[in-house]
Amino acid sequence: MALVNNIDRRMDIDSLHHIPYSRSVRAEKIEQEKLSGVVKSVHRKLRRKYVEVGDFDKIWQEHCEDERTLTEYAEAMKNLADNYWTKNCEGEVRIEWCRSICQEYFFAGGMKKMLEKDEKSAKFALNVQTCSSSRSAVHSGKIRLLDVGSCFNPFLKFDEFLTVGIDIVPAVESVYKCDFLNLQLQQPLQLLCGAVEAFLQQLQGPIEALPAQLFQVVVFSLLLSYFPSPYQRWICCKKAHELLDLHGLLLIITPDSSHQNRHAPMMRSWRVAVESLGFRRYKYAKSSHMHLLAFRKVSPTTSSDLVSCNYPEMLYIPQDFHGPEQEEEEADGDATHVRSDLEDDQIALGFTELPDMPYDSDSGDSQCSSTPFHELEDPVLLQN
Repeated sequence: MALVNNIDRRMDIDSLHHIPYSRSVRAEKIEQEKLSGVVKSVHRKLRRKYVEVGDFDKIWQEHCEDERTLTEYAEAMKNLADNYWTKNCEGEVRIEWCRSICQEYFFAGGMKKMLEKDEKSAKFALNVQTCSSSRSAVHSGKIRLLDVGSCFNPFLKFDEFLTVGIDIVPAVESVYKCDFLNLQLQQPLQLLCGAVEAFLQQLQGPIEALPAQLFQVVVFSLLLSYFPSPYQRWICCKKAHELLDLHGLLLIITPDSSHQNRHAPMMRSWRVAVESLGFRRYKYAKSSHMHLLAFRKVSPTTSSDLVSCNYPEMLYIPQDFHGPEQEEEEADGDATHVRSDLEDDQIALGFTELPDMPYDSDSGDSQCSSTPFHELEDPVLLQN
């Protein structure tokens, strides 16, 4: 009995020591939820208008002219990135995953391996000898990377990238103002690599047009779910295909806090839609709160009848099917509910019981054999 009392007394003392820490964590969590609420309310507003009006061009134009909302959104996103994502490793996981995929593909033989695989497949299908393109697959120089919806230009700090960050409302000076949906495409530059890099370094905002085949990597980090219409997501992917050089990479990161297989049909649908444009999936990973996909451009052009085949509608997200009542319930939940520490512990425990990644990439390597990928620790705004 005395032993139990001593244990209880020690537990009471320990809990008192943790009270100031718990209050500070609680305050941070409330502020984090407020910032997340700003971001998610903008997404809900766009989806609601799209359901009511149906004209996504008109809705998007009005949205781009709403400077107050856009500024609040940009400030909230930057605040989350600076003060919360870095603490929870959330932003760093996304950035490091993109970086590791690029390093593996361009510098560690990934592209060469894929081209050799393509040549073998073509030779087998046609039963003819094909000329080898894998000999020129060794990359030299910096990787030309376009970060769409960049906000704070996270790839600028890496020496291997020549980064161009664009956003409708840049949060930092190094990001160019650009409406990617309405970006005009020009004829490809007929320049040597050094001249192309000089062209990119002399860009000035706002950017309204860019030459085709200008980049080797295009990044859509938390971008596609921003748009209320599957067709807008489709336009973004099609534009990325045109901006990429042949064999370039499209990296897509989209939020999903569900368990690994809950939205597997959606990811299969996305894969079919994106590959129909002339891509082929290179890598896939699922973290606690997002899907991470890498596609390589395998065709220089896209077919003209893809819309009639309903491919754009395949780029759906679960929120596309939410009715007004469900949207209002989610809005009320964001405004009133902050999870307790016990709920956080229960959620974390549930994620530790998830199985390892069973998916195989098109390269034939399992996810476990690729660059190590760390699970995220705490949902920020990436919650359905």
